[in-house]
Amino acid sequence: MLTFVVALVLVLGVNTILWTTVGATRVVSARIHRVRAGGRGRRALRRGLPVPLPHGYRPPTTADVAVLVAAHDEELVIERTIRSAAEHLPPEQILVVSDGSSDRTVEIARAAGAQVYDLHPNRGKAGAIAAAIEHFSIPERFEVMMLLDADTHLSADYFATGLPEFSAPDVVAVAGRATTILEPRAPTFLGRLLVAYRERVYVAVQYLQKFGQAAPAANVVAIVPGFASMYRTRILRDIDITAEGLAIEDFNMTFEVHAKELGRVAFRPGAAVAYTQDPDTLRDYAKQVRRWNLGFWQTLRRHRFGVRRFGLATGLFVLELVTSSLMMLLLLPAVALAGTAAVLVAVGMGAGFPDAVLAVDPVTGIVVGVLLPDYLLTIVVAVVSRRGVYVLYGLTFPLLRVLDSYLCLRALFLAFRGGSSGVWHSPTRRAATV
Repeated sequence: MLTFVVALVLVLGVNTILWTTVGATRVVSARIHRVRAGGRGRRALRRGLPVPLPHGYRPPTTADVAVLVAAHDEELVIERTIRSAAEHLPPEQILVVSDGSSDRTVEIARAAGAQVYDLHPNRGKAGAIAAAIEHFSIPERFEVMMLLDADTHLSADYFATGLPEFSAPDVVAVAGRATTILEPRAPTFLGRLLVAYRERVYVAVQYLQKFGQAAPAANVVAIVPGFASMYRTRILRDIDITAEGLAIEDFNMTFEVHAKELGRVAFRPGAAVAYTQDPDTLRDYAKQVRRWNLGFWQTLRRHRFGVRRFGLATGLFVLELVTSSLMMLLLLPAVALAGTAAVLVAVGMGAGFPDAVLAVDPVTGIVVGVLLPDYLLTIVVAVVSRRGVYVLYGLTFPLLRVLDSYLCLRALFLAFRGGSSGVWHSPTRRAATV
C-alpha cells in the first residue's frame, strides 16, 4: 500500500495535486460569486454588460494590439498564420520579423499583407524579437504586444476572451492556451502518436497546474509561452529579452516578470486559445523537448528567487521534476527485474532472491501505482479534448514519458556545461491549408 501511495504521488505529482486543488477552488469561488450576484447580476452577464473596473481605467481593445511573428524559414506555414491574425486585426498591426530566412518567408509574408522586417544575419528568436520591438517602435505605438509563432493559428475568440484578462490593471501578461493542430494530419502513425502525446501534456499542464498557479493570490506561473501570448508593452523595456546563453526566451521573459515584480500573469483554459503545429517525427520532437528543457534549466541558473513565493513554487516543481524523471528512467529496468523475479518464483527457481525483489519492487505496485494513474490521466485528456483515439494511444505514452525524462535530465547536465547561442532551426513543417 505504501509503495502504491508513493508511486501515485510521484506520477501525479505534488505540484499537480496542489495546483489542481487551487484551480478547483477558483472555479467553485467563481460560481459562488455568480450565485450571490443574484438574478440581476445573472441577467446583466447574459446581456453582456461590462464588468465594473477601477475608476478611469480602460482595458485594451484589438486596436491597441500589435501581433509580432518571429520567423525563420517558415514558407510552408507563414501565410496561414498571417491570415489567421488578419481575421482579428488590420494588416498594419501584424508585424513579421524574418530572422535570417533563406527561403520565401519574407516574400510570402509581404504578399499576405503583413509589415515585414527582413533581419540578417540570424540572431535567434530572442534577438529577432528585441530587434523588431525597436524597429517597429512597438511600445510607443501599442499597449499590448502579442507574440505569435509562425506555425500558430488563433481561435475565433482569442482576443474576445484574452483581452478581458487585462481588466485587472496589475495583469501585465496573459499566457495563451496551447492546443495542437490536428490538420494537416501527421503522415505516419508515430507522428500522430507524438502529436496526441503533446496534446496530453498541454491539457495536463494547463488545466491541472497553470490555472491554479495563475490564481491572483498565488501568481507563480512559470512560463508565458511565446507561441501565442500577450504582454503589456510598458514592461518590455524592463525585460532582458536577449539575455546571453539561453536556448529559448519565453522562460526568461516570464522569470523576469517575477524577479522584477512587474505585475501578475493571467491564465484561463478558456481564454486566448491558439492552435500550434507540433513535431511529428521523433528527431524533431526530441530536439524541441531538449531545447525547451535546456532553456528552462539555463533560465533557472540565471535567476535567484530565494524563499519568495515564486521561488518556493519553482523549487517544489524542480524537486518533483527531477524525482519523477529519475523514477521514470528506472521504470523499465524495474519492470524487467520484477517480471523476471515473478517468472522465477512461478517456476520455483532462484532461492530467496526473487522473493526479496518482489518484496521491494512488486509488479502490482508498479502497474497500479505508476501505469494506471498515467493511463487515467490520458482518459481525462481524451474526454477534455474529445479525442477517443487517445485512449488507444495512451497505452504507449509511458514510453514517451521515459524519453521526456531522459531529455530533461540530459538538458540539466548540458545547462551546467555552457550557454547557447539562441540561433534556431524550426522543426519540419506540414504545409498549412490556406
